[in-house]
Amino acid sequence: MKQRSEYKPKAPIKGFEHIGRYWDNRINVPAAKILPGECYVSASGEMIVTVLGSCVSACIRDKVLGVGGMNHFMLPVKKSDKMITRHSIVNAELCYGNWAMEYLINAILKCGGRRDRLEVKVFGGGRVLTSLSNIDIGRRNVEFVMEYLQRDGLSVCAQDIGSDYPRKILYFPDTGAVKLKKLRTRINDTIEKREKAYLDTLITSPKAGDVELF
Repeated sequence: MKQRSEYKPKAPIKGFEHIGRYWDNRINVPAAKILPGECYVSASGEMIVTVLGSCVSACIRDKVLGVGGMNHFMLPVKKSDKMITRHSIVNAELCYGNWAMEYLINAILKCGGRRDRLEVKVFGGGRVLTSLSNIDIGRRNVEFVMEYLQRDGLSVCAQDIGSDYPRKILYFPDTGAVKLKKLRTRINDTIEKREKAYLDTLITSPKAGDVELF
């Protein structure tokens, strides 16, 4: 069995060098962790990990090539001159659904994927920002991604969206498998605090398939 000390990661696909990658000792696989406003595409059997509150992630892959990836966006579209900021972010536009979806799909197609072979799974969009009682960002994110996929002619084969809990997602692009863990917000409010901090400068007024739980 391979150990962390023996892990020598393959070079990532061009454009994704900045994403944090590591060896997951619990599942015994190479992994990449994405944060809000990030995206990762893999062609080498890696696991992609993220944690979602009101954000949404689309997990998309070419079923034949086993090339695919995941995005993580915070708002459906950019509607003003303000941008979400985060110190480590590389492409601020990826915080927005319209950019994040185009970026992920195009990256897969550049790797040889074909649109007619794309398999899509969608997660997140929970109502976890309890301090924003007059706006449901999670619902807006879900509505956006579903409308986007329908408009693009892509069907969703698995989903876990909405409700009032955060989620941890483990996605395996080579096989399409997903492990999903529902998180208890009453125990840990880190996700809500993080998302609220990102959104404070933007929002000032109200203007399931083969998913395995673990």
